[in-house]
Amino acid sequence: MKALITGASSGIGRDMARYLSQIGYDIVAVARREDRLIELKNELKTNVEIMCLDISKKEDCMKLEDIASEIDIFINNAGFGVFGKFWEGSLSEELNLIETNVKGLHTLTKIFVKAFKEKNSGKILNVASLAAFFPGPLFSTYYASKAYVLRLSQGIMEELKKEKSNVKISVLCPGPVNTEFGDVAKVNFGDNDKGIRKMVILNSDYVAKYAIDKMLKGKEVIVPGFIMKCAVFMRHLLPDKILSKIIYIIQSKKFTK
Repeated sequence: MKALITGASSGIGRDMARYLSQIGYDIVAVARREDRLIELKNELKTNVEIMCLDISKKEDCMKLEDIASEIDIFINNAGFGVFGKFWEGSLSEELNLIETNVKGLHTLTKIFVKAFKEKNSGKILNVASLAAFFPGPLFSTYYASKAYVLRLSQGIMEELKKEKSNVKISVLCPGPVNTEFGDVAKVNFGDNDKGIRKMVILNSDYVAKYAIDKMLKGKEVIVPGFIMKCAVFMRHLLPDKILSKIIYIIQSKKFTK
């Protein structure tokens, strides 16, 4: 059994690689940072192949096409966020986000769905975010990109069901996770050791294990954490106009000092 994970050099992707290795999967670890991938390879007990690729580049994505049929689980995890007022943000950073979170993910999903459908087996896990369910003032491009991931995945799910395919696709929608995401996005999620923060901001290893266990059981939309599940439920009770105001207040407290 073999699993391929993008964004495997840190955070949820790295912890997914660790957990899948623990339960017996060989790993193909994909990321840009070779030193981090080598560290991961030396740590894991199963066979690990490392590939230094940038999935924001179509040519790098296409390099995975030749090995797609060898993979049993594909995890589309690579991505990042850009925080701040839309008109003040860097256009180049935002376009790179779209290239990674949307175009790269779309390209790889296409490659692996086609390969898996041909052999009529395989599981895909696309990593979105709780952000996919909400409007995202001060995080507008990131929220929009994750909404794309959720809706793309849900559409493919139904197409596969209609054809009675054995290929399964799931989408992970976590809330805040204790990873390097905040550093990259230049956003402060607060103290993870006090009060409500400890319940809201989940540990990466917990999210990784939860997501993989649910994916293996066939869960389609995966939301870790009781509070995050409540947030998704509440999303259906409030209009977007009110949600935008609430989220703006929450996001405005995340500016790094």
